[in-house]
Formats: sequence, C-alpha cells, structure tokens
Amino acid sequence: MQSTDLRVALFSGNYNYVRDGANQALNRLVGYLLRQGVHVRVYSPTVENPAFPPTGDLVDVPAIPVPGRTEYRLPIRLPPRVRRDLADFNPNIVHISSPDIVGHRAVTWARRNRVAAVASVHTRFDTYLAYYRLQALEPLARDIMRRLYHRCQIVLAPAESTAAILRAQRMNRDITIWARGIDRDQFNPERRDMAWRRALGIADDEMVIAFLGRIVMEKGLDVFADAIHAFATFGLKHRVLVIGEGPARPWFEQQVPEAIFTGQLTGDELARALASADLFLNPSVTEAFGNVTLEAMACRLPVIAAESTGATNLVRHGVTGMLVDGTDADEFAEALALYARDPKLRRRHGEAGLAVAETMDWDTINSAVIRAYKHAIVKRGRLSRMIDHSAT
Repeated sequence: MQSTDLRVALFSGNYNYVRDGANQALNRLVGYLLRQGVHVRVYSPTVENPAFPPTGDLVDVPAIPVPGRTEYRLPIRLPPRVRRDLADFNPNIVHISSPDIVGHRAVTWARRNRVAAVASVHTRFDTYLAYYRLQALEPLARDIMRRLYHRCQIVLAPAESTAAILRAQRMNRDITIWARGIDRDQFNPERRDMAWRRALGIADDEMVIAFLGRIVMEKGLDVFADAIHAFATFGLKHRVLVIGEGPARPWFEQQVPEAIFTGQLTGDELARALASADLFLNPSVTEAFGNVTLEAMACRLPVIAAESTGATNLVRHGVTGMLVDGTDADEFAEALALYARDPKLRRRHGEAGLAVAETMDWDTINSAVIRAYKHAIVKRGRLSRMIDHSAT
C-alpha cells in the first residue's frame, strides 16, 4: 500500500477552536499527511471565531459546551449529514483523537463498515477528575476508555512512559509511539531578548521562572503557586513569568500576585517570551507528552517537572533538568534554589536539553503515523477474512 492509497477520517473534539498542544499536533499531522498525498477529512466541532485556521477539510460535528469549561465543546452525535459525508469520503482509516461520544460512534461506524480504527492519546483525561473532586469516577472513566481502545486496531501513545501506563491499564495490546516534534525555527535560544525582559521590569540578575500553557487547574497550578511561595523563603532573586490564558487565571493571579502575566502569545512573541526565561517549571501530572516541556528545552531552558508521563520521556534528571514528586511543593522549591544558586548548572542542563530537542524532527516523527495506519489496515483485513471464513 502506498501513502496515496490512504483515506483518513480524523475525529477530534477540538481541532482548532481553542489553541492547545493536542490540536496543534493534529493540524501539523494533517499537513504532513497531505504533503505525502494522503487523503484526509477532519470531523470536529467548530465555532464562529476559532483560535486558528484549520489545516485540511473540516466538517462540523454537533457539540455542546463542556460543563464548567465552556470554552471547550463536547461532540454529542453523528447526524445523518455527517454520516453521509463520511460514507461519501469512503475512508480506509478512522482516527479518533479523544475518547468522547463521537469518538465512540466513529469507531462503531468503522467496525460496521470493516474500516480500520486508530486512536491517539493526547492527554490523560482520567487524571483530570481529581482536580474537580470527581476522583471517585476515575475507575468508570478508565472502563469506558478501555472499551473504546479495545475496539481499535492500534493505539498511538506520545511517549513510552504513557504507553507503559496504557498497557498496565489494559487499554490495548498494540500500542505504537507517535511522539511530538518541535519547530526549531520558532523555538530556539536566539529568541532570547534581554531588552524585552527589561521592558517588563525584570532585572538582569533575576532568575525568571516560566509557566507556559492553558491556565487551568489540571496543569498543577496549586502546586506551582505553593512551590513559588516556598522558594521565596530562600531570599533568592527571581521573577515568575506566566505565559498563557485560561479560566483559572483570576485564581492564579491571586495566588502569585507578583508574577507577570503575558496572556496568550503565539508565534514569534511566544518563542521570545519563553526563550527570555531562565528555567521552566512544569508541575502537571496530566500530560501524555508535554509539548511545552519540549518547547522550553528547544529554547535552552532547564526544566523542573513532576516525575510523571509527559516529563519522564523528555527530562533526564540531573542532565536536562530535575524530576521531583509532583505533589511536593518543597521539592520543587529546593530544585529552584539549586538553579538560582548555580547559573552554570542552569546553562549546562539547558544545553543538554537543547541537544535533545534538536533530534525531535516533526516529519520523521509523523512518518510513524503513516506506518501505523498501514499496519492497522492489514490487521483489519486479517480480522475481516477470519470473520468471513468462520461464517462459511
């Protein structure tokens, strides 16, 4: 099978209406697939003013606002017009990127039509529940996800650390790594701008601690704030730079009132802000890969991160940064103090992180998805022949 023989129906809960790492990875994947001659059609909720233009053909799927997080949409069904569009497109791969209602419906459609189904994991949705005091529902959420992923030929995980958890949770036996790359033209150390820092009132001898991402509780905002408070007791010069936007910003501003909040930045402005920091602090334990961690490394920043998926696949403790207990603010504070007292260590770990980031080429990484698609089609074909044989 050639790449030009592939017809991919991609289902996403958020393809482009809110900017985050998952949908940017999907858009980059679609761009790569189209360049290889793959036929792609994307099915996702849409809004009047999306965060950025979609890559490829986008078909709107009915959705409702997510309770408590109304900036996100929850796809709720595949109406007849979407099913007709899907049948007319005639895919040989159905790729779902979120375990929502429409993801389940799309996999059901694929099975009924003997089409290969692939699921990609972009975040650990089951871990979100604890941040909204719903941890009692975690077993149910995992059971639902397990049923969905078992019905797919292949599951794509962004890192081996995430794949190991998925295997332990018995999500699927066939798990392939689809990592994430970095745009090194955008994220690189040359973006560092001391004049920009000074314009924000940051002194040259102040260590700038960066937060980057959606400002939502599941990113570990409480631990971040507690770590900054604990670090402040050391009396070492520092400033906090928060890059991003989100519904928890008012709460976060109250917790770290001394921080500089840039709001959402994109493109060159985002790269300049990140590269102008001195280190990156990422307490999140909900990541499946950690795109922002890789972006920081590409800017030559050492990373202090929670020892969990999304970090352990990128951060080498004592080499490119520090891995600490994601629930222990004091451990984060101690790591911050270590870097604040030793600028040479910051530089050495930053250089090591940059060397890792320079190996993460997007096209090489995305080529693994095409191989996974072809493998899924072979598996689906073998299953269909077994079914036909048993029926005769």
